[in-house]
Amino acid sequence: MNDTLRTIVTMFGGLAVFIYGMSLMSEGLQKAAGERLKYILGILTKNPVAGVLAGALITAMLQSSSAATVMTLGFVSAGLMSLPQAISVILGANIGTTLTAQIIAFKIDEYIWLIVLIGFLFYFFSKRENWKNIGQSLFGFGILFVGIMTMGNVMKPLAASPVFAGLIEQVSHIPLLGMLLGTIMTIVVQSSSATIAVLQNIAMQPAADGVSSLLGLENAIPILLGNNIGTTITALFACIGQSKNAKRAAAAHSVFNISGALLFVWIVPWFAQAVRGLSPAGAEVEVISRQIANAHTIFNVISTLLWLPFIGIMVRIVMFLVPGEEEKTAGNIPRFLDMNMPNQPVAAMQLVGKEIVNVSVHLKTMLDYLEKAIGEHDISALGNARKTGETIKEVQKEMMDYMSHLFAGGVLTEEQSLQAAGLMSVISDIERMGLRSMEMADAVQMKMEKGYQFSKEAMKEIKWGFGQVKKMIASAISSMQNGDKELAKQVMSGKEEITRLVRRQLKNHIKRLKKGKCSPEFTFSFTEILYGMERISNHCMNIADAVLEDFQYSCPAWEFMLK
Repeated sequence: MNDTLRTIVTMFGGLAVFIYGMSLMSEGLQKAAGERLKYILGILTKNPVAGVLAGALITAMLQSSSAATVMTLGFVSAGLMSLPQAISVILGANIGTTLTAQIIAFKIDEYIWLIVLIGFLFYFFSKRENWKNIGQSLFGFGILFVGIMTMGNVMKPLAASPVFAGLIEQVSHIPLLGMLLGTIMTIVVQSSSATIAVLQNIAMQPAADGVSSLLGLENAIPILLGNNIGTTITALFACIGQSKNAKRAAAAHSVFNISGALLFVWIVPWFAQAVRGLSPAGAEVEVISRQIANAHTIFNVISTLLWLPFIGIMVRIVMFLVPGEEEKTAGNIPRFLDMNMPNQPVAAMQLVGKEIVNVSVHLKTMLDYLEKAIGEHDISALGNARKTGETIKEVQKEMMDYMSHLFAGGVLTEEQSLQAAGLMSVISDIERMGLRSMEMADAVQMKMEKGYQFSKEAMKEIKWGFGQVKKMIASAISSMQNGDKELAKQVMSGKEEITRLVRRQLKNHIKRLKKGKCSPEFTFSFTEILYGMERISNHCMNIADAVLEDFQYSCPAWEFMLK
């Protein structure tokens, strides 16, 4: 292997190690954050400043602005977050992502292998989940710096390369070329943190005098600005196939980064001077990494402060860039599931929970159709009930597949695994409610085909039973959302009332048969409807019983759709 090829392979090998370490650290931090991340998501609705802070904190926890932005797009598409809220979160994400560069700027080379060792010991040998997560974060952090050291070592010969020196010369005279270079680097690598790490390593290589940086801060800043443009590509890809508001949020990310870059590229010398004044003093080659990190942070903070009062204008800009009315999603199933989310379990389970609420609304609608079909002999209502039942069956499969992806991702904590298992149980109960409703539809169809007429007394109690069952479904789902044990107890009481109804109706039916007021042919369809109600109430009771046993899935970002 010749020297050039060895340099290229080692360079990209170090970059691969860096990205792997970043991924490990991000996963460990996310698991360690756990419910704290859910709390942060809960404050997103407060105001734009809170949104910026939440975006910065989430990105710092995930160690990826792209992941935070993709999560935000998913919430916007699902209707859990408005466009102005999403924009404020995205502004904050750009600040949060600068933490990585600040960490890289610390000179901790001599401690790296100790950090790797400590992280490894906690990660692989600790029995406690929290310590394992901390160990994974430390191990990933150490691996990240191993990748940086590898890239740094292979870049040392670049100082003597005439080709590289010529490229630096071009960048120094044409800042826009530096922006283009930074943009392309980030698009190729798909990680702004990785490209900034490469930039910091190149800048730390000494020039001929051994004191100055080979790259220099003025030359590094345009590349840094291009890096911020390139990172918007991930969000643009992630919004493909999503709602118009999600596309507008992705466009806002691009507008924010591009406008900031185009503003700062014209003031590079003055900006560099300000960064030097706010950074530690010393030989340029010794402090350039920190200067780049500070430039990255200052750029994003100033850009955010400039745009924050004008989020309304940003909304109008992206509405112009992505025109048209938002698609009507009220009846869509699945409405909330986003396949970009399974690697972010807190957000993914929020979307599953929201989808459960949505399916429950459809289940209630199905029961409305069945009630109308029974009372009015409405054939079209029966057909709509069957269509709704097929839809519920379809989305149940979608939710189960989604949860399977969530488990397969291997990013769930023990607590999140229990929550996910509880959600899967709820999904299963929802599916069985749909099946019981389909069985009731078969009985209703037989009633209509045979021309059976139930007595007024029977119809009155059937109508009451439908109302009670729909109320139980709403209460069961709401108790799951809030961990409301009192509401769960009401569901249990409702189950007892349904049981009494069924027994009373069967006794009354037998009396009518004996008196000749009712035909024996009515029995099957009549009892199937009654038993269908009872079986549905059983599944509501399963959900309530789980709540009483302390299963709680609290989702602060949910909007309760059941009335």
